[in-house]
Amino acid sequence: MSRATRPDHEEIPDDTTDPGEIAATHDEEKPARRLSHRPELLVYLTALAVALLVLRQVFFPLTKGNQFYLVIFLGCTLPLVFLSYRPGGRRGSGERDDPGWYDWVLSALALLVGFYPVLPFGSGGFDAFLDRQGSLSGLDVLAGSLLLLLVLEATRRTTGWILPVICAAFVGFAYYGGFLPQHWGIAHAGVDFSQIVNALYNDASGFYGTPLDVAASYIVLFTLYGAVLSASGAGQFFVDFSFAAFKRSRTAPGRTAVLSGFLLGTVSGSGTATAVSLGSITWPILRRAGYPQENAGGLLAASGIGAILSPPTLGAAAFIIAEYLQTSYLTVLIWACVPTLLYYLGIVFSVEADARRFGARAVDTEHGSAWRILLRGGYHFLSLAIIVVFLAMNIPPFAAVVYATGVAALFALVSNLVRATGGPGRAVLDWARSMVDALSLGVRGALPVVAVCAAAGIITSTITKTGLGQELADALVQAANALSSDPTVILVLTVAFSALAVGVLGLAVPVTASFIIAWVVIGPALGALGVADAERAMFIFYYAVLSEVTPPTALAAVAAAAITGGRVISTMMQAWKYTLPAFLVPIAFVLTDNGAALLLQADAVTVLWVLAVSVVAVGALSVVTGGWLFGPVPTPVRVLFAPGALCLLYLEPPVIAVGLGFCVLGLLAQLVLRRKAKFKEELDAD
Repeated sequence: MSRATRPDHEEIPDDTTDPGEIAATHDEEKPARRLSHRPELLVYLTALAVALLVLRQVFFPLTKGNQFYLVIFLGCTLPLVFLSYRPGGRRGSGERDDPGWYDWVLSALALLVGFYPVLPFGSGGFDAFLDRQGSLSGLDVLAGSLLLLLVLEATRRTTGWILPVICAAFVGFAYYGGFLPQHWGIAHAGVDFSQIVNALYNDASGFYGTPLDVAASYIVLFTLYGAVLSASGAGQFFVDFSFAAFKRSRTAPGRTAVLSGFLLGTVSGSGTATAVSLGSITWPILRRAGYPQENAGGLLAASGIGAILSPPTLGAAAFIIAEYLQTSYLTVLIWACVPTLLYYLGIVFSVEADARRFGARAVDTEHGSAWRILLRGGYHFLSLAIIVVFLAMNIPPFAAVVYATGVAALFALVSNLVRATGGPGRAVLDWARSMVDALSLGVRGALPVVAVCAAAGIITSTITKTGLGQELADALVQAANALSSDPTVILVLTVAFSALAVGVLGLAVPVTASFIIAWVVIGPALGALGVADAERAMFIFYYAVLSEVTPPTALAAVAAAAITGGRVISTMMQAWKYTLPAFLVPIAFVLTDNGAALLLQADAVTVLWVLAVSVVAVGALSVVTGGWLFGPVPTPVRVLFAPGALCLLYLEPPVIAVGLGFCVLGLLAQLVLRRKAKFKEELDAD
């Protein structure tokens, strides 16, 4: 690998290692094994069969009901986890990374107990299994117990130890709750183990509850869509278009990374994977422009994570929001529009400041005219638009995304035929092969989410059984009450405690699980203080997502640092700097009634003035973090802008006036100081 040298003589890599390797190492939602031919073929064909089952379910649902479908779905996908993920450690230097005998045993066992409820022998068939609800046989309890252990092991392999330990703690709490001191609010009578298994295995909750339902009905379809879109060449088009969209300037490389991250997210659906894919393409340009490794890594991580926050795909938790609130997915997309705008606006402000602060250079890239690229590949945007249009026509999201997938596949076929060099027959064959590969790859990409959703069902089921969620929510509010009796202060403190709790939770568990746990624990606490469903759901969603760029874990930043070769902790801090507005803007959702306007839940006039105030707040935050406004910003000026930005995010006119006052004072102070500095430079020059 060739190497270059920075001005401070620190060597940096001239190119990166394989992006797939980096994503596999750092992304909790990326298969990490490389299989040889036979196990690869088995996994490939099984994943393809699951994809066809999922597509069939959209238009021809299984007649025995949704729970029957979820049993089949989990029974097919859980065994794949043990074949696609190693039990621990990293792959060696060899090419092969095949399952061991124990992986095959676990996979076979997962297949058996996963399908047990629908087998004609053992359980007596699905109807007979359901008839035993509440009074399971010994064989039922054994099968359910084994499935519990297998789900925990699958989750450990895909996301690490923390989530399985949390799940085990909840099961232990349900069983041993009767041994707790009875004067404790969380104490309960205790739940018999067979009843715990019944709730997890036989009820329409637990393993087969809302999280897995969302994974099997929505998330997998969107991963299939992303895989097909990627196979059609959309990813490369998005990057080429982003490079060509900005003219040659010192801020163009940073802007390109931001726009590319937003567009690539529609294909990837994973913040860390987007950051890695983005970095492998844009890091050489950022390096030539003079970006330090850590700044570039932070920018890549922030841009990648923004993909999970952005319409029209969002992240997996967005589907769970729609299901929990019994609203349409289009409504959730609408709620996300303004926060997404503010998120990327904050990054762009920081890019503008950074480019000037460390003297970024303009870089020539050979990507041609943006209009020419758009005319040649603009059809890739059409499938994204189709999702939104069909949702607006009240077509269910699972059907809308299937139609969009079909359109993306059709455009890919036309593109192959136009560019064909080996004749139309070869072009069609290549297209068919790539589409089949995409279907299989889409299911394999969703395996970690399936494991997480099944594990999350363990938590939600035991919380419901024991009433723990309400007790913890009450404790959160009581903690705020202990510090103040003023309702406004209580709300502010509860929101602050909630943000901290979701952030800490997100350090340990994936975004989807973090949202589900926080929703059943923190959601009721905010609801008790009068926060509406939409505002508290989006508040929790944003903090769950942003945990991926929160030190000290920050998987997206770690992966970006692996691309740029920068120091990991410094890269994390840079990513945190770029995303700071996103950490503070969600608080505005829940503090005042006007915060609903940020989710487009108000009249047009209110939305416009709230948006204008929020833009100023994001700009003020960027001055604080970026340290640039017509020149370097000294600490006293930052001290003026910081409270100004915070006051502006409390969307009530009197407090907004105070915030504007601080910002005006900061602006005047900066202008005066810059004028003095310029005058001094002129004197020194003379």
